[in-house]
Amino acid sequence: MAAIGRIRSWGPVLVTVIGLALFAFIAEELFRSCESQRNQERQQVGEVLGKKIDVQEFQKLVDEYSDVIKMTQGRDNLTDEDLNRVKDMVWQTFVQNTIIENEAEKLGLTVTDEEIQNMLNAGTNPMLAQTPFVNQQTGRFDVNLLKQFLSEYQKAQTSNPQMADQMRSMYNYWTFIEKNLRQQTLSQKYQALLGACFLSNPVSAKAAFDNENVESNIQLAAFPYSAINDKDVKVDDADLKAKYEELKPQFKQVEESRDIKYVDVKVAASAADRAAIEKSVKDAAALLATTNEPSEVLRKAGSVVGYLGVPQTKAAFSSDIAAQLDSIAVGTTTAPKENKADNTLNVIKLIAKQQLPDSIQFRAIQVGGSDITAVRKQADSIYTALQGGADFEALAKKYNQTGEKSWLTSNQYQTAPSLDKDTRTYINTLNTAALNAYTNLEMVGSNIILQVLDRRAPVEKYTAAVIKRPIDFSKDTYSAAYNKFSQFVSENQSLEAIEKAAAKYGYQVQERQGMSNTEHYVAGIHGTRDALKWIFDSKEGEVSPLYECGENDHLLVIVNTKINPVGYMSLDNAQVKEYVRSLVVNDKKAEQIKAKLNGVTSIAAAQKKGAKVSDVNQITFAAPAFIQETGASEPALSGAVAGTKAGQFSKTPVKGNGGVYLFQVKSRQARQGAKFDAKQYAQRAQQRAMQYAGNYMRELYVNAKVKDNRYLFF
Repeated sequence: MAAIGRIRSWGPVLVTVIGLALFAFIAEELFRSCESQRNQERQQVGEVLGKKIDVQEFQKLVDEYSDVIKMTQGRDNLTDEDLNRVKDMVWQTFVQNTIIENEAEKLGLTVTDEEIQNMLNAGTNPMLAQTPFVNQQTGRFDVNLLKQFLSEYQKAQTSNPQMADQMRSMYNYWTFIEKNLRQQTLSQKYQALLGACFLSNPVSAKAAFDNENVESNIQLAAFPYSAINDKDVKVDDADLKAKYEELKPQFKQVEESRDIKYVDVKVAASAADRAAIEKSVKDAAALLATTNEPSEVLRKAGSVVGYLGVPQTKAAFSSDIAAQLDSIAVGTTTAPKENKADNTLNVIKLIAKQQLPDSIQFRAIQVGGSDITAVRKQADSIYTALQGGADFEALAKKYNQTGEKSWLTSNQYQTAPSLDKDTRTYINTLNTAALNAYTNLEMVGSNIILQVLDRRAPVEKYTAAVIKRPIDFSKDTYSAAYNKFSQFVSENQSLEAIEKAAAKYGYQVQERQGMSNTEHYVAGIHGTRDALKWIFDSKEGEVSPLYECGENDHLLVIVNTKINPVGYMSLDNAQVKEYVRSLVVNDKKAEQIKAKLNGVTSIAAAQKKGAKVSDVNQITFAAPAFIQETGASEPALSGAVAGTKAGQFSKTPVKGNGGVYLFQVKSRQARQGAKFDAKQYAQRAQQRAMQYAGNYMRELYVNAKVKDNRYLFF
């Protein structure tokens, strides 16, 4: 009993201990859950209408679109700019499709498999014409070719995996087309439904015709705002605020932006660097003039252009080099010449200039093996058999090759960074071998039996060795520039200090307003993704670290001067304030001008008040009149003229974009040859209404609560 009593006396303590243990367990699970959610959020590229896309899924779409571009354009790689465009396109497509699918679901709009099949059977959609499944005789998409391919691909997956791998890129391309065809059709349905909401009638059609074709000829009295000095116009804060409130919808922004100030230093070659490069290129030019093998000379000279040693068209050379080729004599080596456009020193040795085919048809049998003696013997045997009349394709198949005819074009080889000796021999033989003759080429480790069958499109080709040496800075020059800039940044850790010290160091503070996180570069400088991330993670007034960026030739420091949240840009924004001020100034100038025009009822009276008088003809209501005296387009003037009868003087002065106007309508008539077609103008009126409603996507975008975090990953 005593033991039970002691246990009971510890009861509150035990309850507390057990409670704390349970709380710790629950808290740990909650923490893990929150951490897991945070990790998922950190992987999110963006969100539209609550639909999230993570970095892996987005990258998959980017890769898919990139593969399509490579296939359709015959390219192996994409540039950074190309990839940026791809990422933008993928994001825009994701946003638009998500929004349209959401709207379509509300309306019950769908695209069925039957509809897609009908489109394939018809084969008229422009997207289908871009596929490989086009009948060469009709020039149109052929659904039977597609069915044949899909059937062969399905069989190859089980019977011939290697063949399936070769066909997979084409299959992926088709699935991309099919997916986009479905999305495009759904979007077209939605737009068609929206367009059906806009109607026209005979009255509006006739009004549209008159607006475009009834022309007025006037005598105009113009009072330009520029005739009044801005300093003579008093503008106070109340005026600016009133105008801002009037125009406030114009200043709405749907995504955050940043205003920044920055110092960008581009490191350039010093005088000593330049002198050393000039000497190096001059010495290389002397060697190039005497050598028969330029490759090593170009390599040692630091040329960014390799030597191919085969004839090339002008298209293979940079524009500055191509422009000189026809003015250089064969066998001549030019003196070093600077090209400021790409910051290089250039030397050209023109080795040969020939008229050669741009396209060559040929066929070949390759003979290879580990025993080079056996290879040569077998090649001789094949060559002898062909000389004796053997069938080329039958002989090729005997050695597991097709022997089929192929075309080689200049573009397929002339932009390569380099060519080995065997490849040069191969190309030069194709260019010069006799038609239909057989050639037995000995290569390193193999032989190739060639037969040239046809040559087409003769063009001028050039065999040239080009030294193109960038005028780069040395390591010492970069180190000195870095140390100087690093000292500048470390000593000045506020905007005020940076602006004060910049001139002392020889730097310039630059400004950029309204920067969006959808931009790929800061200040147009490559390699600034980390700087972009910093801009959108930093606070107002914060100074960035020193960034080394560009092509390792830029030094950058940034100050976040303003965070512009989603919503209306404030009147404090410098650009907004300047814009509003310019309008207020014009309003006040218009008031001054109108005040002196009281009682003016003729052009002559207006001229006495200082008006610039001119004749303006063929004014229509549908198009704003352009006035030479003010340099402005004036829709208000066009409207006032249309509302004034022929022969009458304007009832009141017209306030325009560039000045105030009075006018006399001299005559009015229908445009010569214009005929009213009620049906045509009804359709045009409907189309115009659709254009006015064209902002529907922007409104849907605003309501979709789009979050774009691509800058964190790309």
